[in-house]
Amino acid sequence: MERTSSVRKKTLARQHKAEVMIAGEQLRLKLHDGKLIKERRYHLRTYPNCLVGQELIDWLLSHKEAPDRTTAVCLIQHLMDHDIVHHVCDKYSTFQDAKRLYRFRKDDGTFPFNTEVKIFMRGQQLYEQLIGDKNSILQLREEHGVAYKRAFLGCQLIDWLIQTGEAESRRRGLELCRALQVHGIIQHVSKKHEFFDSGLLYQFCINFRRRRRLSELLNETEQNTEEGLVSREESHHQDSPFLVCKNSLHDESGFQTELKPVTADRRGSFNSLKNRSDFSSFTTLSPSSVFQCNPKSVINRNFTCEELLAPGAPFIKKVLTVIGDDLGWGLVVRGKAPCYVQAVDPGSPAAAAGIKAR
Repeated sequence: MERTSSVRKKTLARQHKAEVMIAGEQLRLKLHDGKLIKERRYHLRTYPNCLVGQELIDWLLSHKEAPDRTTAVCLIQHLMDHDIVHHVCDKYSTFQDAKRLYRFRKDDGTFPFNTEVKIFMRGQQLYEQLIGDKNSILQLREEHGVAYKRAFLGCQLIDWLIQTGEAESRRRGLELCRALQVHGIIQHVSKKHEFFDSGLLYQFCINFRRRRRLSELLNETEQNTEEGLVSREESHHQDSPFLVCKNSLHDESGFQTELKPVTADRRGSFNSLKNRSDFSSFTTLSPSSVFQCNPKSVINRNFTCEELLAPGAPFIKKVLTVIGDDLGWGLVVRGKAPCYVQAVDPGSPAAAAGIKAR
């Protein structure tokens, strides 16, 4: 019993770490988009891609990410404790609402790519591929009279991993899935079984596409009961994969997203990414020609999901996986119904993955 409790606590901690990483990355992209992260000069020295602590707190309050300055400081300290943000000189380990310079570790290449982070990134990659798959195995499924949203059979996931080249054999696929379960990425729907290559039903524990609010990191109430390992905020969100429902599952088109990456000056971003051993075990990116960025043309009118997916429509649905580097993904997404790629930074991960802006 003690061993089971210890495993659950570790799973909770890993799931919370994943939520912190997602929330931190979403905040980083917003701050880049708002030009709060930029090159700054202090004591005759220039610091690229940094922000002022006091300005960051002002931004959090103006965007209603925190109710007061004390809470905002606690939120950023939480990010510092999880190696998301740090002082530019690593001189201070505590965040202060003052004119000190701080930087996201993903903006200076100091983010720790340990085993836990690698598995998290692999899980996110698989989730995005499965969500974007037209014939996705993530479906509304029923077990013991209870319907589960975006659930899949263990054997089906193994089949999919082999078919897509994510695993070279069923044994390798099983090892990957069990690693994802141990690190809190997937779970049995009723949390009673380990992962098996069988007809048991599983779900992703994390909805990677949901927009996080920083306040969730402090308000998160973790449950150690037999019934669940999810936070109150996550379990009640309409997009949560934990949501138990009796209604039919709505189709999730891969044509809409809230992601809004920004471009930045790069220093051989694709080559630096390719040469890092941290990523070699996760994905192989094919070099690509340089694409023209900042095009003048945009989509002339809105399209519905029905138009995009209609038989015979002049559109091609294709899933491209972009692994961001220290400066992000290198593309600008605009619009809705559908969204579109407005610009691609030459030499960026987006360009290397084959994304083009026409």
